[in-house]
Amino acid sequence: MSAVRESFTITVSDFRGTRQFALHRLVKRLAIAVVIVVATALLGTGIAISALQAQIANLDAQRAAKTEIAQELEQRNAELRHRISEREQEIRRIDYELGHIESLVGFGAGTRGLNSEQRASATPPETTAAAAPASGARAQIDPASLSELERELMLRSLPDGWPLQERSRITSGYGWREHPITGQRLFHAAVDLRAPHGEEIIAPADGVVHFARNHGSGLGKLIILDHDYGFQTHYAHLSRFNVSEGEFVRAGDVIGYSGTTGNVTGAHLHYEIWHLQRRLNPEPFLEWSAENYTALFEEEQRVNWSALAEGVSQRAYFIEQQEALLSQQQELQRVTAPFPLPLALHGEAPSVAAPVPEQSAAAHLEAIP
Repeated sequence: MSAVRESFTITVSDFRGTRQFALHRLVKRLAIAVVIVVATALLGTGIAISALQAQIANLDAQRAAKTEIAQELEQRNAELRHRISEREQEIRRIDYELGHIESLVGFGAGTRGLNSEQRASATPPETTAAAAPASGARAQIDPASLSELERELMLRSLPDGWPLQERSRITSGYGWREHPITGQRLFHAAVDLRAPHGEEIIAPADGVVHFARNHGSGLGKLIILDHDYGFQTHYAHLSRFNVSEGEFVRAGDVIGYSGTTGNVTGAHLHYEIWHLQRRLNPEPFLEWSAENYTALFEEEQRVNWSALAEGVSQRAYFIEQQEALLSQQQELQRVTAPFPLPLALHGEAPSVAAPVPEQSAAAHLEAIP
């Protein structure tokens, strides 16, 4: 009886006859268990898929919300950049108008950025006549009163020449122009110099790196150098830097490389010269050298050259005093060297101090901080 209860008999009939198969109850239970496990696994998988789909939907919603916030921030940044640009243009316009007012009161700055022919045609005769004595008293320097050392100091301290390894050409000058991107008529308080991508940019004078980072106003990668006597030079749209902030550079050092960063239509160097927070016309400085030393003082009349020359003279005086002291020290060494009496008394060979080589004024410039 127990054997019959623990098994089932399955009868299969076909044309060949009838066949019977005995199926044990344990096999049946295993089959039922397998079916239950598979069903449970399928149910769990469905539940997990539903949960993942819900998480994906939540993440998509969060991403859409963050994308919307990023777009709003970008729009606000664009508006702020536009406002900053408008403020800069307003400052340039006011600066230009102040220059005109200065020319009316006798400072002779109303026609800055123009050459001599343009200045003569743009300035009324009565204004020129009234301003000439005052501007001459302020800006003109008598070349005969400047020593060779003072000229060398001024040329080394102030930005002169091209900030490129080789002379290039000006693609956009200082003054009013149509912006190449926006098409607006704006005042361009700089010069754009032709410079292929990767061209070496050099320091036109000794200075300290005040700024060497990416600028957010469309100038791209920007370097600002602080020079003596309140001068600054700006170099924009660079591809990379060769200096870091706080670093001292000498005239002729490579500070960076030209590029296309910022709002540009092609590779070039955007070059600015500042003096006491005022932007000057860089063109006269590009052509300034020892050969045409007085030309800059006639072209750029917004700088108080007389006061600047006084500072240069004081600096030259201290250098000359250092030279005099060095000369006296050399003379003392020559006088005292042949008489080493204490050493001779002890039977030792007298030692003669090596003469100190003479140094010129140019050599002293290398030691000036």
